[in-house]
Amino acid sequence: MARKKHRILRWWLRLLVQLITLGVLLFGIALGALTLMEAQARGAGADEKGDSDAIIALGAQVYADGTLSPQLTLRLEAVLAQYERHPRLIITCGAQGQNEPGPEGQIMKDWLVARGVPESRVIAETASRNTRQNLQNAARLLPESAGKVTIITSDYHLPRAMALARDQGLTADGVGSPCDPAARFWIKNHCREVLAWGKYFAEKWGVLR
Repeated sequence: MARKKHRILRWWLRLLVQLITLGVLLFGIALGALTLMEAQARGAGADEKGDSDAIIALGAQVYADGTLSPQLTLRLEAVLAQYERHPRLIITCGAQGQNEPGPEGQIMKDWLVARGVPESRVIAETASRNTRQNLQNAARLLPESAGKVTIITSDYHLPRAMALARDQGLTADGVGSPCDPAARFWIKNHCREVLAWGKYFAEKWGVLR
């Protein structure tokens, strides 16, 4: 009896090791695919024809003392560069997260206005708490005349943002700002994004509601 239990235990342990190995392999494949997509996003030149009617800027963390996270700073620098190249309406997106001093959308607007963007050209969307809500709420704020939008976010995040934009029926191009090169940011952001893609497909296929 003891020998039989030992065989069963070894069988379960082997199965567990195989499942873990498979999970690591699939995660590695997904991470590699994400890295390729972000390289394409970083290299893409958005709005070359100047036919985008608005910019949708997606938020990121603001520290408790009001300092912008490196990732958000890079996104806003990309927004400002695009606006200066082709001035148009900007919608800054993001609610107030835990330990943040205010809504990300409003803090982003203040940053842009302080750098010369007219306040009338920036709308702060302050209710959204994820990328899907960012785009849903921003779409409602667009003027009826807006045909095409430019989505600006981090390069690792842009492919999923573009997929969600298509799901919303938006005609969009995109600009991916570089990921902060610090290893701790790179690893955290990319691992989280791989998991977010899993959630995206689970919701799209009806596994999650």
